[in-house]
Amino acid sequence: MKNFILFLFAVLVGNSSFAQVSWQGGSNPDATAAATILFDKTGTGLATYTGTIYAHTGLTVNGTPWQNVKGSWGNNTTQPALTLVSGNIYKLDLTPTILQYYNVTSGSVTKVNMVFRNAAGNAQTVDLTLDVGAFQAALVTPVENSNTIINSGQSLTITANNTNGTANYNLLANGVSIHTFSGTSYNYTDPNITANKTYELQITQGATFFSKTFGVIVNAGTTNETMASGLEDGINYNSSDATKATLVLDAPGKDFVYLAGSFNNWQPGTNYLMKKDPGTGKFWLELTGLTSGQQYTYQYWVVDATPTTNSPAVVKTADPYSTLVLSPFDDPYIPATSYPNLPTYPAGQSREVTVLQTGQTPYNWSSATINFVKPKKEDLVVYEVLVRDFDADRNYQDLIDKIDYFKNLKVNAIQLMPVMEFEGNESWGYNTSFHLALDKFYGNADKFKEFIDLCHQNGIAVILDLALNHAFGRNPMVRMWMKDADGDGWGDPAADNPYFNEFAKHSYSVGSDFNHASARTKYYTKRVIKQWIQEFKIDGFRWDLTKGFTQACSGGDDTCTNAYQADRVAVLKEYADYSWLLDPTHYAIFEHLGGDSEEQQWANYRIGETPSKGIMMWGELHEAYKQLTMGYSTNADITRMGHVSRGFSGKRLLGYPESHDKDRLVYEAVTFGNGGGTAPPLNNLNNAVARMSAIGALSILVPGPKMIWHFAELGMNNSIYTCENGTVNSESDVTTGDCKLATKPQPQWVNNWLTMTTPNRQQVYNDWKRLIQMKIEEQVFEGDYAISPDGNNIRQRIYVYDNSLPSTQLKNVVIIANMSVAAQNINPSFPYTGNWYNLMDNTPYNVTNTTATINLPPGGFRVYGNQPVALAANDFEVANQVSLYPNPTSGTFNIKGQVAKVEIYSITGQRVKSFENISSEDYQFDINELNSGVYLVKAIDANNNSSTMKLIKQ
Repeated sequence: MKNFILFLFAVLVGNSSFAQVSWQGGSNPDATAAATILFDKTGTGLATYTGTIYAHTGLTVNGTPWQNVKGSWGNNTTQPALTLVSGNIYKLDLTPTILQYYNVTSGSVTKVNMVFRNAAGNAQTVDLTLDVGAFQAALVTPVENSNTIINSGQSLTITANNTNGTANYNLLANGVSIHTFSGTSYNYTDPNITANKTYELQITQGATFFSKTFGVIVNAGTTNETMASGLEDGINYNSSDATKATLVLDAPGKDFVYLAGSFNNWQPGTNYLMKKDPGTGKFWLELTGLTSGQQYTYQYWVVDATPTTNSPAVVKTADPYSTLVLSPFDDPYIPATSYPNLPTYPAGQSREVTVLQTGQTPYNWSSATINFVKPKKEDLVVYEVLVRDFDADRNYQDLIDKIDYFKNLKVNAIQLMPVMEFEGNESWGYNTSFHLALDKFYGNADKFKEFIDLCHQNGIAVILDLALNHAFGRNPMVRMWMKDADGDGWGDPAADNPYFNEFAKHSYSVGSDFNHASARTKYYTKRVIKQWIQEFKIDGFRWDLTKGFTQACSGGDDTCTNAYQADRVAVLKEYADYSWLLDPTHYAIFEHLGGDSEEQQWANYRIGETPSKGIMMWGELHEAYKQLTMGYSTNADITRMGHVSRGFSGKRLLGYPESHDKDRLVYEAVTFGNGGGTAPPLNNLNNAVARMSAIGALSILVPGPKMIWHFAELGMNNSIYTCENGTVNSESDVTTGDCKLATKPQPQWVNNWLTMTTPNRQQVYNDWKRLIQMKIEEQVFEGDYAISPDGNNIRQRIYVYDNSLPSTQLKNVVIIANMSVAAQNINPSFPYTGNWYNLMDNTPYNVTNTTATINLPPGGFRVYGNQPVALAANDFEVANQVSLYPNPTSGTFNIKGQVAKVEIYSITGQRVKSFENISSEDYQFDINELNSGVYLVKAIDANNNSSTMKLIKQ
């Protein structure tokens, strides 16, 4: 298991030549004995780390490394901790025996594999190994796991040796034994090789077994032949013949390519040597004789007979345009409940493989998706979600089961952090490796489409976070042109890479930096756009780290990266244009967080067209809202929450106080807030949570699109730096490393936050629900605004108005909030006297003096309007009210009233049962199989109106 696949953005520092591991006592222990590993952290990625060191460790069993792994990466309760001996020396005891420590019941153990890491799992060593047993064997030539290129008819010499006396050698080619020998060394020449061969040299002494693999690839030249017109890179399914598919690979500079897969038993002959199109230089091959509906797997064997320095001659890789990819690193840890019937990774292969399947049945989209009308950009309230941390199962079904949570909150868009195939499983997703493929950890494509369809049925748009600034080491376009000095099959882009820069052209680099000036990179990017818009009906993209799309700067040059860059403006406009070509109402959102002059170019772009375009810009204002939540006025200017302050001609600023990348406001308030001379800050958690209602009013109601980071509406107070063991550190914590990326707990469901009254989580949720609904339904919030505090940022004041509306309609809104820790008198400066209404409950407020102050308690707020609001309700009208009986019940109940469907939810929001096609009011709802407890019964009528009632099951 390679160290850089273990967790997102793991910073690899150190070199294996400096990583000091040894057996205590010096000699190799037998697997049936106890042993102690000594580790010297000097010169490794943990050299300056002073906290607890953990071992991610397993064994090489029957020649396969990383078997019987202890625990899971980053889990400090299941992975063993090392013991400090002295200075930089640590130890790990393997007792009572190595076999028992790793729970090995059968097989030949020859090595211990290990990576040592810090507590947070974001600083670590490289892969380390120690030999087990006195009997050891080594392949001398060729290099283990290598592929030797030969001309047809040439020979290959294999040499090996062993320790501890005579051993038995068995050489297999393509699974068939071709030579055996007994001795302390081995030398054999395989003559007249005319076909590709995968070799395995088995070396056995008693019960101990070694397996050394390598291969030869025959250079059979390349056939130049024009491919059919209209073919795209990747898989091209034949629309009229499900027994055929054509594969296309663009691999400039490569000499020839074999196609290996389940259709040729992973032993491609010359009939699977890809042809080369003389016009484009692309490799292609038509597959025939396929079975419709059957899943096949394949890889490309890409060969460069004269590679650049430190670059491999042969790279075995999945298709860059894979829409389903299998991984030997991640797939074994994907729960069957999330991805039922996951295709099996092909035995005997390595690296990722692509799945090909003709005759697939298209998803049956509902009319809601086919006819979906996206919410207006001006009305958007986007709910940002990390699927991994939304609920305990960490899959799309969790989102489906909680659709009423989103619907009741009234949000009209859900933005998912990256769901494309990323490295590892429990990741934020920004380490994407295959941008056209859905990551399988969250579920399969049909389940994801079901979620999208359900959102559309409920008027909710779906936006995807798209990380196309960079990719990581598993990406085929990195690997086909990479520097791989140690020959382990992983590396960084080489100078001849046609997709990636050898060195980053901006100062915010992570992973490998895409070259967006390259025509090939542009083609790839547009294919990604096309895949998600057309195949998954995605409504918009949030483009991650758009500052990195320039070619004008260099790593470490912040001044250049943050300055206006014309090439970046142009290429991102080109991508937006392509998105709008496919979908004229597509949402384009950029995470640029840069200068106004550059952002204006995108925000104002094509905004006057019908339908209006314009790119929405992420508007981060975390610091200002954090200060207000903490009860401070310094650095609490929130004027940039609106588009006017940034020079945008339209409402294209997606403003937010919280996001996945910033700490929680309530955590900041409780931990660092103004205590007013008392402790703890803000007195208690309840006070801090309650202030989130005012934060909602001061952010959501500012005209223009807005964003919510999941569970802000419940006053989430778990720090973003919460580790899996519950401790909290920080981004600057050099002792443990930050836990920003660690998987987070789920207290909002476990502790039933929606039903709690203390702290005031339910009140915040209900307040935000009303604020969001007002923003979406009331036209005035598409109008103008002014943010004008009453003399001090602690006394916030916002005016929202639309002078084109009649006075009989809500046209003037005055928002005031006291963000102090003491009561404040605030001058609302109403625009005129008369009857006003508190829009949170429509209670009237008679204004006789426009400047008469209003006293607000700490964290208090008011939203006044010239007219009350009549917000639409999903619940039944009073005349059609329904009720259920008996309540409590021991097994069955009835519902009085006309209903078409009934759904039953646990108190945590999980749907546990549903009834459809209800024939009459006499219908008996049987819940005998449910456990005793409190449930929520949702009754839905023929017009899709609903009413929710509590039911006690005895």
